Amino acid sequence: MGVTNSNKQISTQYIECDGTFEVLLALTAAPDIVSHPTDIVLILDRSGSMAGSPLANLKSGAKKFIDIIEEATDGTPDGMIGSGSRIGIVSFASTATQNTQLITSVADLKNAIDSLSAGGNTNHADAFTKATEMFDPASGNAKVMVMFTDGQTTTGGDPSPVAAAARAQGIIIYCIGLIGSDGIDVSVLNDWATDPDASHVAVTPDDAELEDLFEDLAANITKPGATNIVINETVSSDFRILSLMAPTKGSANLTGPTTIRWTIDELGVSASEGATLEFTVQHVGQDSGIKTVNASIEYTDTEGNVVTFPSPTIEVECGRVVIPEACPIPVDVTIGGCEDSVVIDAGDSYLESQGRILQLDVNLKNVCPNKRVALAVLLTEVDANGDEHSRGMKTFTIPAHTAPTCRDVLVRCIKFVLPEDLDVSGGTPLAMCNPRNLKVRFIAHNIDSDFQCCELVL
Repeated sequence: MGVTNSNKQISTQYIECDGTFEVLLALTAAPDIVSHPTDIVLILDRSGSMAGSPLANLKSGAKKFIDIIEEATDGTPDGMIGSGSRIGIVSFASTATQNTQLITSVADLKNAIDSLSAGGNTNHADAFTKATEMFDPASGNAKVMVMFTDGQTTTGGDPSPVAAAARAQGIIIYCIGLIGSDGIDVSVLNDWATDPDASHVAVTPDDAELEDLFEDLAANITKPGATNIVINETVSSDFRILSLMAPTKGSANLTGPTTIRWTIDELGVSASEGATLEFTVQHVGQDSGIKTVNASIEYTDTEGNVVTFPSPTIEVECGRVVIPEACPIPVDVTIGGCEDSVVIDAGDSYLESQGRILQLDVNLKNVCPNKRVALAVLLTEVDANGDEHSRGMKTFTIPAHTAPTCRDVLVRCIKFVLPEDLDVSGGTPLAMCNPRNLKVRFIAHNIDSDFQCCELVL
């Protein structure tokens, strides 16, 4: 069976800047069909669009599939499927038919396939229903469906919930699609099939390739678990890995601030078996948005299993940013490649004060939605006696935000000019670059309120 499932989950869909969350990698593998008997139902499309070469090539592919399973179960082409495994045939058009039950006779299975003829509409829901009914819930055998179709559903109910119910019972679903005259929606096949799609869905526009697809699938089903597994996980540059828990199987280690290497000697060799690895990730980026958690994740093993992990995303909220004062407009200057000097007229510049510029940022905490905020910034300078001298005050109206909950609002680039002739911090009088001892105070309150006096009309 090889690797039967792979998954990647995160503990939350939302964090704030610098927040953390947990990532869980999971992998499941099952042993070969000899030590792990398997019941397989081939679900074959015989609707009208399959007439001609598509149906002929489907029959060849399905019979080749049966031959490979037979040889894998007992090692000899004796006409019987061995080791406790069985195959059944369900065909469908406007309705579905159980052409055989789960049996071991290769001849009976091939006769059922040869008897198929094309005609009618396409009822996938009934096909999944009839196939599910063939499995014995009390049986310890693994359960597999192989759905083949060349078109979209044209009659019957929605097949998606029927396929989902089958997967919930532990049935592994593979889908093979032929892009026929009715067209085919690959996303629907992905929805029906067991995850990951890459190893459970195959599509071709050429019916001549159907035999190869069935042959490849049979080879995959008969794989003996997975050995010498190596998984290299890299999270995106917006995150770093804080810590790593010991995996339930194998060993794992951090190979860098954003990379993990997980190795497993063998998985699912003697029985169906799962393994998980959990690690903690922290956001280290600077901006908000929907972020993809992993930059890449690579899987290899000795058996050549094709494994694709999901790529989860997380919403990062870094707060609203308000810049109340714009930076000065620059003057563009161009110097020629061979010029030693250049003289320009930079235009008018209005000198407001001599001294230094102090630029402040302040993060207003827990600003509720739809509430404007009045913000005052008071700057003083402290002299040698500890007395404070005013160096300026600024007031701003911070616009309301519309987020669903209270959030932080970052107010950036609040500028004060500090003239040198007002320096009282000590040092050489009127000298440039003396240390300046300053204090800054912030006063903020909501402008908007739900309160109304009884006699007040707004």
